[in-house]
Order: sequence, then structure tokens, then C-alpha cells
Amino acid sequence: MLPIPRSVSLLALAALLAAPAAMADNARPEAASGFTGKQAVRARQFIITTANPYASEAGLAMLKRGGSAIDAAIAAQMVLGLTEPQSSGIGGGAFMLYFDGRALTSFDGREIAPATADPELFLKNDRKPMDFYEAVVGGRSVGVPGVLAMLKLAHQRDGKLPWSALFQPAIKLAESGFRVSPRLNTLLSGEKFLKDDPEARAYFYQADGSPLPVGSLLKNPAYAATLREIAANGTQAFYQGDIARAIVEKVNGHSRNPGKMLMADLAAYQPVERPAVCGPYRSWKVCGMGAPSSGGVAVLQMLGMLERFPMASYAPGSVDAAHLFAEANKLAFADRNRYLADPGFVAVPTEGLIDAGYLKQRSMLIDPARDLGKAQPGEPAGVKIAERGRDNAPELPCTSHINVVDGRGHVLSMTTSVEDQFGSRLMVKGFLLNNQLTDFSFSPVDNGAPVANRVEARKRPRSSMSPTLVFNGKGQFVLATGSPGGSQIIGYVAQTLIGMLDWRLDPQAAVSLPHYGNRNGATELEKDRGLDPLAAELSARGHQVKMTEMTSGLSAIVKTPGGYIGGADPRREGVALGR
Repeated sequence: MLPIPRSVSLLALAALLAAPAAMADNARPEAASGFTGKQAVRARQFIITTANPYASEAGLAMLKRGGSAIDAAIAAQMVLGLTEPQSSGIGGGAFMLYFDGRALTSFDGREIAPATADPELFLKNDRKPMDFYEAVVGGRSVGVPGVLAMLKLAHQRDGKLPWSALFQPAIKLAESGFRVSPRLNTLLSGEKFLKDDPEARAYFYQADGSPLPVGSLLKNPAYAATLREIAANGTQAFYQGDIARAIVEKVNGHSRNPGKMLMADLAAYQPVERPAVCGPYRSWKVCGMGAPSSGGVAVLQMLGMLERFPMASYAPGSVDAAHLFAEANKLAFADRNRYLADPGFVAVPTEGLIDAGYLKQRSMLIDPARDLGKAQPGEPAGVKIAERGRDNAPELPCTSHINVVDGRGHVLSMTTSVEDQFGSRLMVKGFLLNNQLTDFSFSPVDNGAPVANRVEARKRPRSSMSPTLVFNGKGQFVLATGSPGGSQIIGYVAQTLIGMLDWRLDPQAAVSLPHYGNRNGATELEKDRGLDPLAAELSARGHQVKMTEMTSGLSAIVKTPGGYIGGADPRREGVALGR
């Protein structure tokens, strides 16, 4: 059991931030720490956090060569697709915030529904929604992958190293092999559907059907060949030609649950550069990803509703902190499920949802002593509730996150995903395809009203990914954070921000906090983390409490006078590395 970290005084925090930054080059993939053993990493020049030690090493190598934060993220992503295939890869999508020292922007690499998709994609013949895994496994759930196109756009913006060089660590590792981690082995052991795909079965499992043991050397020559082609010929090698044809054939050729993807869908994919969504929290400026992600808006809503409360005076594991946090969480989710969707198809009232006056009204619904029950969506400026149906699209927690600060002080926060673990369970040319279309609402209408996040042709499904950057009043970078975790990402990130900004925890202590939250249902407490006494206290305030697994994959980087401090979630195998 990990004890709840205690907050430190402002004087102690100042001493921490002013401390000389030690070298962090001694952290190696073989030394990935366990649940309680991780320590904050200090670096003077540059730093990277990822969810896998091999990926952190690949990104660090680019930074040592003078590469940009974008270069490091590309190298890390290519390795993640190899060593953490259950969570992200070139068959999926991503969202990225990027600060070049002067301006902040965001890149949308979210998957897109094929041109053949319609609002009834996930309805059965009897007009009822499909069961979740009935929809997930196979080609029906696969959206047009976006991460490669997004990374190419970002590289054109501020890449410093050649595009082809960024693929070499992953190519080398795919050819020479990497060691199967305990996490990958555990997920393969419990996986029910991956063996149905012949290519995936041959790659991940032994002849008797058992998963590859921990420590096995796993090589992926097919992935190496795919990356060589993309490295040499750019993203057109993925979105056109043999790779694209293989994707379309795999999606449309599934025996039980085929999709209807076209070569033209891949060729037409375009990433989008969008303004970041920013708002105040006390003396800071917090920035996140706008729609089609709901993460940036929901995190800002939570912080805005909590600002009137003295969060710094509550202990992180206190009933007051957990109660207020859960109430803000459920109010944000009520709005999220009503209003957030692809802004190319739906008028998303972003400004109204994060307006200070609106959030003050929403905050007044929070009773410090009593649970408010089921939260109803509000009415931000210019929107009527009756215009939108309620959406309860499931989002499951297999995703990954990367933070980077490069030698020039440029900063990146990127969350990347194939959605469910191992995505659609379809493997092609050494990588897995996403199931992101199941992030759409399965039901296109609710009580006669259209759901904003319903399936439509060439639409991007709503997400909860919440890459986040924080700045001080002078516009200077303060911290970067983000997490995997499906729709729980929003709560994980908001809690980590409060941990660092209000409770003055260092990044490692903040990402290690035991979790609590509420997605407008039961108040969830992370089990086996010492929160059992909190359950009774919250129940006394009217909460329906559920003890559950809350396997985040948080990481965070904080700027200090002497450089940077990074931390990686002890629940997963990620590490922070720097110099």
C-alpha cells in the first residue's frame, strides 16, 4: 500500500525547486521501478517522460543529438508501438500540445470515421445498441489512423533532426528484439480476443496458446519493414500504397464484424492544428486540448468550480478534498456528455462552458457537506439543453502519454491511443489497428434528441485525452502532465494538477496520489491504496462509493530554477529520463 503523500510547505517547495539538478542518465530500461520505488528525476538541460523505458531511451537519444521535443516524441511513439502495443501505435491517433517558447498550439491527430459510416453503425437489426466487445472486435470499430499524419505536421513545424532518423531506434529494436515486460505479459494472459487474429496470435503467443513469458525476446521484423518504408518515403507510404491496401483489406475482410473503409479514406486524412483551450486557475494559466477531446474543457471546468474552495488547506486524502473533487468531477461530466463532440459537425459551446460566470454558477451547486446526487448538464451561453441528447459512450483505459522539454525549453505534452487494450485486435504489417469508433455514442438519439457525439461519416469521435501545460502569470512554462485511463483521464489529470499547484507536491508524489473521482455515477476510490476509511466518510455524506482499479499512467514535468523535475506513475512501467 502506498501512503498518501503529505503536502509540503511553501518554504520547502521553494528549496526543492532551487535545488541543483542531478544527472538522470543512469536510469535504464532494465531498472524500471515497481509501485513504490520510483523517485523524482532531476535534469538540467532536457527531460522526457513516457510510459515505457525503451521509449524514454529513444526520446532521450534524440534530445542528446540536439533534437526538438517533437523529434523526441516521434522517436518515442515509434518505440511505444512496438513495446507497448496494447496502448498506442501508428494504427491509432493522438492529441498534442506544443509550446515553442513564444506561442502555444495544439495538433489534432484523432481518427476519423470512414465515408461509409452512418449514425446506425453500432445498432443491431432490432435497433438496439451492440454489446461493447461485439462492436470492438473486428473492422467495424476501426477509424482512419491519424497519429502519423499529425506527427509529420508537427515535425514540419519544429523538427530539427531528419524525419528518417527518428525511426531508427524503433527499427533497430524491432529487429534485435525487446524483453516482454510483466505488464505486457499480464495483459496478454487476460486477453480474450487477440488470439482470433492469426497474425497477432503468431506474434504474441506461443504454439500452445500461452502468452510469451516475462523476459522473452520479442522481435517484430514486419513492424521494422513498415517503419523503414515510412522513414524513407514519408507518411504517404502509410496513407497510400501497400500499407494502406493492407489496412483496408484487414478492416473489410473480418469474418464476423467487417468494416467499410476505403483507400480514399486513408488518402484523404488530414490532421488539424487548433488553438489550445486555456483558462485561469488561481495565479496560473492552464491549457488543454479542445474538441473533439473533452479533456481540456472538463479539466478547466473542474478547476474553475473548485477555485472558490481552499483546496490547499485540505490533506490530499481527506474527506473534504475527495468530496469536493468528486462533486466537481460529476458536474463536468454532465456537461461533457451533453455538449462535447467534433466541432466540424457540432457547435461546441467551449467558451460558454469555461466562462468564469458559468463555472461560478455550477460551483454553487456543490454543497461542502452533502453529495448532490445525479448532476444535470447546465446551460452555457447560447445553448439549450433540449437541443442535445445525452451520450454515454464507453471509453476504456488503454492509452499512453508523453511529456518532453528539449534543450531550447520547447515543451510538448501528447496523449496517444488505440482506445481499448490491443485496439480492434486486428494486426497488420506488425502493428495493431485502433477501435476508436466505439468512442462514438452507440445510440444516435436520446429521448428523441440527436446526440452530439453520434456516428457520422468523416467525423472524429469524442475523446477524454487531456494533455496539459501550465504557465505562470508571465506566460512562462510551469509544468506538463497527462495520462492514459479512458474517461478517467480527466479526473487523473485534474487531481495531479491540484497535487502540484495546491498541495505543492513534487511531480513524483503528485502522480503517485491514490485516486478518487466521479463520472456522474458512483464515487470511485482506488482500491488497495489505503482509502477504505474514506469510503465510510463519503457514504455518510450521501455518496454511493465504489472501490475499483484506477490504473492511471500519469507523468509530469515541472520547471525549476535549476532545470526540471520529472515523475512517472508507479502503477505502470514508465520512467522519466533527462540530462
